[in-house]
Amino acid sequence: MKRILLTGGGTGGHIYPALAIARAVREKHPGVEIGYIGTDNGLESKIVPKEEGIQFFTVEIQGFRRSLSWENVNTVRKFIRAVSKSKEYIKKFQPDVVVGTGGYVSGPAVFAAHQLNIPTMIHEQNAVLGLTTKFLSRFADVVAVSLEDTSKQLTSAKKVVYTGNPRATEVIRADRQKGRESLGIAENVPVVLIFGGSRGAKAINQAVLSMLPKLSSLPGVRFVYVTGEVHYQDITSKINGSEYPNLDIRPFVYNMPDVLATTDLVVARAGASTLAELTALGLPSILIPSPYVTNNHQEANARVLEEQGAARLLLERDCSGESLWNQMEALILDPEERKKMSEQARSLGRPEAATLIVEELEQLAASANVPS
Repeated sequence: MKRILLTGGGTGGHIYPALAIARAVREKHPGVEIGYIGTDNGLESKIVPKEEGIQFFTVEIQGFRRSLSWENVNTVRKFIRAVSKSKEYIKKFQPDVVVGTGGYVSGPAVFAAHQLNIPTMIHEQNAVLGLTTKFLSRFADVVAVSLEDTSKQLTSAKKVVYTGNPRATEVIRADRQKGRESLGIAENVPVVLIFGGSRGAKAINQAVLSMLPKLSSLPGVRFVYVTGEVHYQDITSKINGSEYPNLDIRPFVYNMPDVLATTDLVVARAGASTLAELTALGLPSILIPSPYVTNNHQEANARVLEEQGAARLLLERDCSGESLWNQMEALILDPEERKKMSEQARSLGRPEAATLIVEELEQLAASANVPS
């Protein structure tokens, strides 16, 4: 492959898999040129330009409202203009293949590539198909899925492959020792990591605040609590740190793979990237899915792990300091159960995900070069 064009945006769950694919392609094809179509106001506009060697292009796009609204007419207009703009970028960049990892911006970019007869792949991270995946699955040459059961929803797709989430390939290379050093924790100390995503989660924060007095009953366990930068000042203003010597409060963790690699139990949301990391590393977890996401897909994600015995599910409406602590304490005090959960989580992981995706892309690029 000489050139690959990626597209995906809106949330880290769409962006980080795209960047994982970019790194995997570059690792195998060092001279490859990489482009990326995103929006100029989405999260991708802040993350992707920091990645060295990626040309960043922008289009204007917005999502459909699920209720009847005249705003959807404007959405269609923007989609048509975004398709036209994407065609300009594609003709200029001349990619061998175009890959969409979700978010509204993937729609016009992948559809434009399809109309220009450029091979395309889309990647679905969640258990429930996103709206963009549903639309593009009829046009894409390959649909890659993170969870095997998701393929059952893609009856109209040309080709479906179970690859896993490419984020898993990156996290499997994490350094446990570096994780311990960054946390300042001795090797033999159990670690419980609590986080609610990059921005934090109010419901999880409230439950943790309520259960803090319980921490003293397990003085030999280190609790690493990541509040999210938005909530950090408010949370720390309510806590006297000296009262909880086994609690480490942080606004954000920049070396999350290394920290995860040194963790014994995780409490988290159920986003696709988080689940890819947990299963790749074989981490037992208590999952508190966000009820505010499209199609409630985090709950569907979490139930996949729960049904396989890899995680405990705690719905946000049932999440309190008492309910969260009861689940945490039970697992902390039961290493055999954590071991079983770890084995089940690892059985669901696909650490080779990025490699499998690169292989599919190589086949797509090769097929495009075969004379008809």
